[in-house]
Amino acid sequence: MFIQIGLTVLILMLAFYLPANARMMALENNHRNFALNMHDISDAYQMAHAADRGGLFMMSSEFDAVKERMAFLRQHPDLQTLEPEILELAAQMSQISHELAETYGDVRINRARTFLQQRQEEIELFQKRLEEAQVIQNELRQWTRDVEMEETIAKSQLARLRDELFELLPELSAQLQTPPKDSSTKASSVVAMSPPRAAE
Repeated sequence: MFIQIGLTVLILMLAFYLPANARMMALENNHRNFALNMHDISDAYQMAHAADRGGLFMMSSEFDAVKERMAFLRQHPDLQTLEPEILELAAQMSQISHELAETYGDVRINRARTFLQQRQEEIELFQKRLEEAQVIQNELRQWTRDVEMEETIAKSQLARLRDELFELLPELSAQLQTPPKDSSTKASSVVAMSPPRAAE
């Protein structure tokens, strides 16, 4: 009797547990399939968007543009195993983002990159010239200091020579103003030895 009661309880528990578990498994499978489909749609959209940025699609009307994108996605070797609904959804997404692909097309991006690269080269050249100018400025500053130092030394030497000359000038002037004693005695002796004119 206890065994029958236990089996009955077990069967009732399984009757409640199995449907709930089946619903949970179904939800997980749906979520897994949804995630897988979104991944496929994302891959297909990225390929279509890259082709659109490269200017591959030329149709202007919405219907023709979607058809052109679907044909491109069907012919792509990496997307041949996907379902048509996924390709159609990716083509529609690519058509909606056509303005974005046109704005950020490969040609414009390459042009912008070339422009930025040129600006970068100009900035590097300008920085190089600034460094050279800084080196030249430092050399000129050092040269100016050397010249000023030499000029200061020359001025000090000139001032010292001038002071020495001013010290020598009074002695030279005094020597020039006073005649030597030997010459005066010789002159007096010559006057004494010469006879007077009147006596002659």
